Amino acid sequence: MIAKFTAMLKNKDIRKRILYTLLVLFIFRFGAAITVPGVNTSDLVQGIGDNTLFAMISLLGGGGLEQFSIFALGVTPYITASIIIQLLSMDVIPPLTELAKGGAKGRKQLDRYTRYLAVVLGFVQAYFLVWGFSGQYSTLIEGGADVSKILYIATIFTAGSMFLLWLGDRISLKGIGNGVSIIIFAGIVGRMPNQIATTWSTLVGAEGSAAFGGILSFSLYILCYLLIIMFVVFMNLAERKIPIQYTSSTITNRRKDMTYLPLKINSASVIPVIFANAIMMAPIQIASFFPTNSFIQGMNYFLGMQNGWSLCIYVVLIILFTFFYTKLQIDPDKIAENLAKSGTYIPGIRPGNETREYVNKVLCRITVLGSLGLAFIAVLPHAIPLFTSLPNSMAIGGTGLIIVVGVALETVKQLEGQMTQKSYKRFFE
Repeated sequence: MIAKFTAMLKNKDIRKRILYTLLVLFIFRFGAAITVPGVNTSDLVQGIGDNTLFAMISLLGGGGLEQFSIFALGVTPYITASIIIQLLSMDVIPPLTELAKGGAKGRKQLDRYTRYLAVVLGFVQAYFLVWGFSGQYSTLIEGGADVSKILYIATIFTAGSMFLLWLGDRISLKGIGNGVSIIIFAGIVGRMPNQIATTWSTLVGAEGSAAFGGILSFSLYILCYLLIIMFVVFMNLAERKIPIQYTSSTITNRRKDMTYLPLKINSASVIPVIFANAIMMAPIQIASFFPTNSFIQGMNYFLGMQNGWSLCIYVVLIILFTFFYTKLQIDPDKIAENLAKSGTYIPGIRPGNETREYVNKVLCRITVLGSLGLAFIAVLPHAIPLFTSLPNSMAIGGTGLIIVVGVALETVKQLEGQMTQKSYKRFFE
């Protein structure tokens, strides 16, 4: 591992890319600390910490929403727009479907539409966020909230989100990894030291003999954190390899020389958790902008993720969305068709319908494991405070950890690919 890291630093091109990425991330973190003028956030931090939907937005924005910074929305509008465009291009809107199948030129046009939609969604989201918060916290906007001030702040939020998207493009072009993913990664990792420090002060704050017990509790907490990270890494890397063989081959390949069709256990990544969070929290937040009543209290009971019933609903939603999004990502019909076109078959399985049914059966089985693992990680931050004395700020697991591990693994793969490419170039030169 150390040898690989040293080789990366010795490579001039990769070193420049790493330094450029760090410079862009510094700009991001600096902007995330700049609060919008005319805003008082003293009463806002605790309210966001208690609201799962706003906590998700703050997570993707690196904590900027808690400070009402110019980067408060993060890249959330672009992520939402990307999901919407992707769903609509799945044979829902024929022109978008044609663009999705149109190669690089079509994908470029789809990305342009996604950015246009992100601007609209960002402004709408920013307006209602500011309007809702100004109603809940009367001291938020200095001098009182009116339409002009709300529009002013919403415009700054939208501009900040689009600037972050531009920074992400710079990272993708001149840095390392996927720019948008790296920015989300940096925002989440930037909050981890504060979480660890809070845990230390909470568990080891006592003096004397109680401090020793606190240190043991903190050590156990860190151990559990590392074990969960290992589990998330396993979930990201685990895959089911289906052996395939070419019809032109006249002999049976040895097992180590076999070609495989890899199917990841968790093909949907973190998208099902984001969908489930939105479904659970959006009705509650919309209702919270209006006077409370028994109906709103009922929604808080069943959707607030503060008891066993709401967590069960949350788990069911994650499992359903995992199956749904996996089916969108991996189509057994297309896999069977592509295998037939390339003259490839699965040993013991006839091409055509039998191949499609076999791939679908395998995909369903591994998706069960993937969805349960994803639900387990996502529920941990909400379940731990229900069964232990740890506060929400110290809960481990959750969406942020899944994103961090996934982005880290993909970035390492890209760096290794660039190192291999450089090695081949030197060989041919």
